[in-house]
Amino acid sequence: MSTFHHQSSHRVPNAFTSCGFAVMVLLLFGSLAAVAEDYTKLVNPFIGTGGHGHTFPGATTPYGMVQLSPDTRTDGWDACGGYHYSDHTIRGFSHTHLSGTGIGDLGDVLFMPVVGEAHVQPGAGENPDTGYRARFRHESEQAEPGYYRVHLDDYDVDVELTATPRVGFHRYTFPQNTAPQIVIDLGHTIHSHQNPETELKVVGDREIAGLKRTQGWAQNHFVYFHAKFNRPFKYKLYSGGNEQQGNTVTNRGGTQAVLTFDEGDQETLLAQVAVSAVDYEGARKNLEAEATETDFDTVRQQAHQAWEKQLSRVEVKGGTADDRTIFYTAMYHTAISPNLFSDVDGRYRGMDQQIHHSDQGPVYTVFSLWDTFRAFHPLLTITDPDRNAAFIRTLLTQYEQGGSLPKWELAGNYTGTMIGYHSVSVIVDAYEKGCRDFDIDKAYEAVVYASNYHEGEPQIASQGARDKLNPRAKKLNAELGFVPSDRENESVSKALEYAYNDWCIAQFAESLGKAEDAEQYRQRAKRYREYYDAETGFMRGRNADRSWKTPFNPKFSEHRRDDYTEGNAWQWTWFVPHDVDGLVDLMGSTESFTTKLDQLFSEDSTIEGENSSADISGLIGQYAHGNEPSHHVTHLYNFVGQPWKTQALVDQVLHTLYHNDPDGLSGNEDCGQMSAWYLLNAIGFYQVCPGNPTYSLGRPLFDEVTIHLPSGKQFTVRAKNNSLENLYIQSASLNGQPMDSPFFTHDEILAGGVLEVVMGPEPNKEALVPKGK
Repeated sequence: MSTFHHQSSHRVPNAFTSCGFAVMVLLLFGSLAAVAEDYTKLVNPFIGTGGHGHTFPGATTPYGMVQLSPDTRTDGWDACGGYHYSDHTIRGFSHTHLSGTGIGDLGDVLFMPVVGEAHVQPGAGENPDTGYRARFRHESEQAEPGYYRVHLDDYDVDVELTATPRVGFHRYTFPQNTAPQIVIDLGHTIHSHQNPETELKVVGDREIAGLKRTQGWAQNHFVYFHAKFNRPFKYKLYSGGNEQQGNTVTNRGGTQAVLTFDEGDQETLLAQVAVSAVDYEGARKNLEAEATETDFDTVRQQAHQAWEKQLSRVEVKGGTADDRTIFYTAMYHTAISPNLFSDVDGRYRGMDQQIHHSDQGPVYTVFSLWDTFRAFHPLLTITDPDRNAAFIRTLLTQYEQGGSLPKWELAGNYTGTMIGYHSVSVIVDAYEKGCRDFDIDKAYEAVVYASNYHEGEPQIASQGARDKLNPRAKKLNAELGFVPSDRENESVSKALEYAYNDWCIAQFAESLGKAEDAEQYRQRAKRYREYYDAETGFMRGRNADRSWKTPFNPKFSEHRRDDYTEGNAWQWTWFVPHDVDGLVDLMGSTESFTTKLDQLFSEDSTIEGENSSADISGLIGQYAHGNEPSHHVTHLYNFVGQPWKTQALVDQVLHTLYHNDPDGLSGNEDCGQMSAWYLLNAIGFYQVCPGNPTYSLGRPLFDEVTIHLPSGKQFTVRAKNNSLENLYIQSASLNGQPMDSPFFTHDEILAGGVLEVVMGPEPNKEALVPKGK
């Protein structure tokens, strides 16, 4: 299944016809040539909605607060995005979603158009007739950036969705001579979390508002909404499935409304729904500010223009049609989150759960930092450094209000999910690249605080997150100089990430002239050496008495209950991005290092253990591209004088682990990280070590890629003699000067110019190899 624009025989009044849309584009852009440059038509929002990608296909705007999308399931790992392509019934359309995460939450404020008897319970997927759930066919779906449509077979209703940053816009086309109805269900959540408080309030014959407070992955998650319709309605309100009197209903659990509209002469019903994490007034103001346009097609076109501007930051030439679709879909996926969290009046809910006002621009939420520090944030330092700086300002605000930099922040909550303290990496990488539009002194204070254990942790506002943000592993690392496996779970992974994060702080300290701090953190950054077992050749758990943990099997995995996080020794042995030369020395020589690295990619792909991590996926040998710890490893050959192996492996990953298909990702999308890896490597390079502003050359996928830098300059990567067979670099030059190594700097990108490579079918083992390698 590679198509993502399905036409249906069902009517869609007022929707663009292909001819009408072309005319609109011509009016907007002035020429037929502009039509060919409509990047949104190269995006397939269904990529990642199958398999374990956990993406959603619905309507959103770049980094918007609203993600208005169909929910087909709420339970199970593959329900994290609310939608799975293997499903054939829709429960409804909710306004908030996570993109590609490994844990589910949100799914707030569900709307469902119905005909006939209106249920207030959703019914079962295998028996939708027991509730308001409806069957659908993928042939009736259409998705593009900022727009989604589907036909609900059971109700014969066409559903169209679009959005502004804070408002979801619905257009429902009902059968003639029927009374349109909408079910609103505030009990609906993804992963069936608890709702300590829900409320619905009818505030007029065309408006309804509500509150939903959920305890889920985010322990205290508030969503207020305000909805306006283009036609008056009559209503029934329900609490726990029981009809209630009056115009307001509250409940611990769930509240529902059934809105009924007169048949009239209109088949089309419009709804505009604004959300806010602050209060009812915030939702109302968001609606008033962003729902001034009542024509659905105009709002859809505005969303289209926002996405066109976002996607046009990078221009590609060459490649196959599928290559271009995968590329621009990856661009799309890297602009969904983090999400806008502040209202139009600047108010937002802080990490202390108090309401604040931002005087430094928008505030954001959804920071999947264990994933995104690796490629997503480095990508933004090139394509959108101002937004990356805004994200960092949000992280520092969260530190100031909550007491600590977050590890995985969600909806103004510390979740403490995953390991390390990778806010540090994001901050330091931006600083080292000259992106410094944030409070530097506060940033340094915050990264140092994040790196240390604090007895009792009185500073952190969230009691439930204290142990996760201040784990015993930090204390053990400080007291013993390593993290023993018999006293801490996932000890090897935690310690390796601490060493890298500490190296980042050393870089920061040195740049700020803090020599004593820099030396302290450089010593801490060397602690990765504690875990290398020369006898087995792997990073391995060791006990408090410094003996090696036994038994040892480098292919073994017990998900979240062994020495490695979502991986095994084969994958984690290579996580020393800050000191590859030191890792080579540990392994004895360049030859032994490359032999071991060769074995990683050629070893049998069996993962052993009855409860092995499902995140270990996208395997080439024991290399696992479907999860983040492996993402830098293909480029390690560049450090040991064998760049042709990096080129071949990058080519293999690009062509075999990304597809124009719902099951097109080899693992969770993880808020843009999986796509950011693809983008950087398809362009032709990758940053192995965020914090070190150096890029490693790989294998450009396209004949030419031009990055339109925010400064107005352009950086172009051009591949001559490029083809599927010609995957090896024969020579390379930067602005006409021959390159004698596979590395170049961030400053060289910002200066603009042309990186040109000549491709061929066989490795040139002399190219890009410095003397002595």
